Amino acid sequence: MDEDTVFLTMDERVEKALEHTSGEFASVNTGKANPGMVEGISVEAYGSQMSLKEMAAITTPDARTIAIQPWDKSTLKAIEKAILASNIGITPAIMGDVIRLPLPELTGERRQELVKVVGKQAEDGRVTIRNARREAMDALKKLQKAGDITEDDLKDDEKEIQNKTDEAIKKINDLLAAKEKDLTTV
Repeated sequence: MDEDTVFLTMDERVEKALEHTSGEFASVNTGKANPGMVEGISVEAYGSQMSLKEMAAITTPDARTIAIQPWDKSTLKAIEKAILASNIGITPAIMGDVIRLPLPELTGERRQELVKVVGKQAEDGRVTIRNARREAMDALKKLQKAGDITEDDLKDDEKEIQNKTDEAIKKINDLLAAKEKDLTTV
């Protein structure tokens, strides 16, 4: 392993952590319809597990409703069952060949619960980023011990890794602030 590989590995892990955290935030109900809330739901159909977005068109006909139109009408019941099992707090209603998910109005108490949920998701993202930093630092220290990089290079690389870490954590904090604002705005 060399310096470039250490940085590439860290960058990939940080990027995945940011994408994952952003996806987690999208799946949280803010009271506004968002296809991201249900896209990742796993549905058992055709003898295997498939994500909902692979099986249906997901649209938001209005701000308070998500409409799911399966490509294959025979999967309606399986999709309904998967939505109920996913604990997203929305009861599906089958209307012809479309499943409608009317979003309930969020209470103040529920909004506060959701703020805590996204706070935990953000912290999980930050922990993943810090772990990537720790692993990169450890790899650089091994390179320095092996004589592959100098003490000065190690110090410079550590500063760069810390800057990348701070940048990524700031992105997560910005995403969190936006999501909390979204949740607390009625």
